[in-house]
Amino acid sequence: MWKDFKNFAIQGNVIDLAIGVIIGGAFGKIVTSLVNDIILPVFGLLLGGLDFSALSFTFGDAVIKYGMFIQTIVNFFIISFSIFIFIRYLSKLKKKKDILEEEEEAGPDPQEELLREIRDLLKERTKHS
Repeated sequence: MWKDFKNFAIQGNVIDLAIGVIIGGAFGKIVTSLVNDIILPVFGLLLGGLDFSALSFTFGDAVIKYGMFIQTIVNFFIISFSIFIFIRYLSKLKKKKDILEEEEEAGPDPQEELLREIRDLLKERTKHS
């Protein structure tokens, strides 16, 4: 079992996972700041300063903060949409990169190569004339 764990750790899976968690945490902070500091204030202005987080009611001695729940759901959708847009943008960039690499690997178009050969032959012919 120890040998299997050692192979697992050495292969980089644990390191990749740790890097993913760290970057994910940092990205989470960026998205949270985007939502809290930029997007929600704009929504607040558009909705006339509506803030769900203050909504609550008292049931006996318990305070039910249903507004915080609504605000958390709104934040979730905004964060999810932000991540969706970011991932979609990265996917488009990756597709463009893959297409460019594919074109480079494919080499010149056979028709273009044939036209180049014809051009070179014509140039050579005019030189000798």
